[in-house]
Amino acid sequence: MFDEIMEKFEGSPSQQAVIRLLLERGFSVNDDGRVVSGGIEIPNTGIAREIDVDRRVVDSTTDVILEDPELRRIFQNISQVPSLMDLAPVLDLTVLSITVHDAEAEGIVAGVTGTLADHGVSIRQTISEDPEFTDEPKLYLVTDHDLSGEVITDIRDLEFVRKIELQ
Repeated sequence: MFDEIMEKFEGSPSQQAVIRLLLERGFSVNDDGRVVSGGIEIPNTGIAREIDVDRRVVDSTTDVILEDPELRRIFQNISQVPSLMDLAPVLDLTVLSITVHDAEAEGIVAGVTGTLADHGVSIRQTISEDPEFTDEPKLYLVTDHDLSGEVITDIRDLEFVRKIELQ
């Protein structure tokens, strides 16, 4: 799906940058063509400054979104999920990041969460990046437990795991 969305903007790397930002941040586009997060409007100048494009690029991108029924349906229904990952150091939480060989394989989340449960580790939050929208999707788990070497080894030994990172 991500590739299909980006193809609609293949002639404009600047518009692709706007699309990428909207998807990464979970920003939607309202009926007036304004970028919003929930009911809060995000100024186009702020978006343009963030990705180093002209404000008119943001305007033209939202115009294209509203004119295309498929894009309109996606960008009027996207929303953001609050993440504990950036708060982890402040709240003394552990973030486990897992990269897998095939993100579309079945049982990834179940395998990892089951392994943590087997070790008595409770999970505060799980975030799974969608392979349709991210080139190298990861699974993030936030817990209020320190993870022992045994837990890390058991997760690393799951057949689908390619890489593990702790934050």
